[in-house]
Amino acid sequence: MAAKSFDMIVIGAGPGGYVAAIRGAQLGLNVAIVEREHLGGICLNWGCIPTKALLRSAEVFHLMHRAKDFGLKADGIGFDLDAVVQRSRGVAKQLSGGIGHLMKKNKITVFMGTATLPAKGKVSVKTDKGAEDLESKAIVLATGARARELPGLEADGDLVWTYKHALMPKRMPKKLLVIGSGAIGIEFASFFNTLGADTTVVEVMDRVLPVEDAEISAFAKKQFVKQGMKIMEKSTVKKLDRAAGKVTAHIEASGKTETMEFDTVISAVGIVGNVENLGLEGLGVKIDGTHVVTDAYCRTGVEGLYAIGDIAGAPWLAHKASHEGVMVAELVAGKHPHPIKPNSIAGCTYCHPQVASVGLTEAKAKEAGYEVKVGRFPFIGNGKAIALGEAEGMIKTVFDAKTGELLGAHMVGAEVTELIQGYVVGRALETTEEDLMNTVFPHPTLSEMMHEAVLDAYGRALHI
Repeated sequence: MAAKSFDMIVIGAGPGGYVAAIRGAQLGLNVAIVEREHLGGICLNWGCIPTKALLRSAEVFHLMHRAKDFGLKADGIGFDLDAVVQRSRGVAKQLSGGIGHLMKKNKITVFMGTATLPAKGKVSVKTDKGAEDLESKAIVLATGARARELPGLEADGDLVWTYKHALMPKRMPKKLLVIGSGAIGIEFASFFNTLGADTTVVEVMDRVLPVEDAEISAFAKKQFVKQGMKIMEKSTVKKLDRAAGKVTAHIEASGKTETMEFDTVISAVGIVGNVENLGLEGLGVKIDGTHVVTDAYCRTGVEGLYAIGDIAGAPWLAHKASHEGVMVAELVAGKHPHPIKPNSIAGCTYCHPQVASVGLTEAKAKEAGYEVKVGRFPFIGNGKAIALGEAEGMIKTVFDAKTGELLGAHMVGAEVTELIQGYVVGRALETTEEDLMNTVFPHPTLSEMMHEAVLDAYGRALHI
């Protein structure tokens, strides 16, 4: 049987792949997409979306305990973990179904199965009904990533969990160890700690949330400790001894090893790209570790073959993948899109308090040779934050002292993941400090702190 021909074939229907397919279809391309598990990929089904649903439940639970602070009464406060999880799964299911609708609406051909690339321009899909042979001059790899597992710390789904196990927990942990304090680790630590787990976080680097600005990390750590978490930095989990109902962790710090017992461990030590079993090596695709090497336009060096999202390396963010998907679809359609600027992509962590950032940290800016002006503004100086009962937090800005360019912005506190986009737009428009100073921010809003943090960098803050 002759191969089915398409203008563009996308492998993987996560936030990079399905968006690439939609944009391609909008531009008149005949598009096929291959997905082996769920439309929406890890992000929608097992990552970004369901975790936010869990964290929202934890946030409401936390607020219920603060009812007295708001002049309210709430007695007999508790939670049903199964119901919390079911709500989360329901949200994911609803959105996954929505992706299916978008595929039909845009007349995109969906193949549910596992793809391999037997030759240049060729895709073979193994489905429940057999094999499908496809061909195209443009193939987009969007196969995503999976949890990294370290020797001796492998998940078993019972005592040691990955993020997938943590999303559908069999039980409520009583004494929890979280290995790794990046976004995934600290979000799960925040969720289970809020619900009452005795939580310990072990981080190999010298601070939690190590990719964030040092001041923001320090502020967040102080809040985590205040909430009852135990934070162990510059520490390594060397091994886990598993027994009936318990895990003994051997944790090394400052050259000494101590043992601690837990009933549950969550391993969140990063991710690895899904580059295996696709046939990439035979095509001459260059692979560095666990990601495909690409240029600024996501081209692999093999004619007509692109790689986007997590498989193409850092930053490992859904919104980066989606934007790359749009860019590649436009390239395939003959347009002339701009390449992605990684330093202008915001990172958001939905722990309590939330953390968000874009651009260079103060330290990175100085390392790059910039003379900087730094502004800071605390939540306690903002009327809306106080009215919300969320007066713990800060916003920090970093400017090039010579040009006024906004080099970076860093936030910790309530709803900062919704605020950061203001600075992202500013960077995209190459905004200077003068533009931001002359912008009128509405009152009373949390966004006024963004204005004040700019003013403070130039000695003009009004409310501190």
